[in-house]
Amino acid sequence: MLADADFEQFKQRIKQKTDIDLSQYKEAQMKRRLTTLRMKHGYSTFDAYWKAIEKERSLFYEFLDRMTINVSEFWRNPTRWDILQKQFLPGLLELNPRPKVWSAACSTGEEPYTIAMILSELGALEKSTLLATDLDNNVLEKAKEGMYLERSLRDVPAICKQKYFAPIDNAFAVSDMLKRHIKFKQQNLLNDTFESGFDLIVCRNVMIYFTEEAKDLLYHKFSKALKPGGLLFVGSTEQIFTPSQYRFETADTFFYRKV
Repeated sequence: MLADADFEQFKQRIKQKTDIDLSQYKEAQMKRRLTTLRMKHGYSTFDAYWKAIEKERSLFYEFLDRMTINVSEFWRNPTRWDILQKQFLPGLLELNPRPKVWSAACSTGEEPYTIAMILSELGALEKSTLLATDLDNNVLEKAKEGMYLERSLRDVPAICKQKYFAPIDNAFAVSDMLKRHIKFKQQNLLNDTFESGFDLIVCRNVMIYFTEEAKDLLYHKFSKALKPGGLLFVGSTEQIFTPSQYRFETADTFFYRKV
């Protein structure tokens, strides 16, 4: 009981400090992750860990990084990106040659840069608006920097690797041309209002960490943010079982169209 109260107080303090509501994340998963983190630094309670976070910004940023699950790759699940490029984007571009696209919870930038490369290959990047958001300012700074280890590029098509990356020491730098076309912005998906009029929203491998109530809220918000006919592209473990309640129809596996 004392341990539960300790964690509850920690959640309340985090919400007051950051506006991040940890109760909207799956509790057992989040509590296990954060318990491992505080114990790594030798804090026996969340109260002690909180006091340390208040004093040391590095601990606070590490906490943000841990709870926002920053795992990302270029072309993650390549067959899904192939379907987006060949099956859906040509039709979307016919309807609107100036598409508005959003990479939500973009982490360190691999996803929005993947979208930018695909749009460029289709000849549409120059006319596109591409927004990329994340809760964590640290990962957004990494995304803006655009430097990646070779292992992150393992699924990048060879022609794209050659065109859009430059080797520097033991890493690869994203081309400035791609960077210019992406607007990176901090955002709390659960609390902040969304822009509207999107033709495509990509939000992958994030919803699995939220409670069912939080997922329901987000799907409604994504639906309102999309144009009729716009697409929501989700991760490979994030199937929406009753899409009609959000004014979606299933367009393909893990693709949902606003109706």
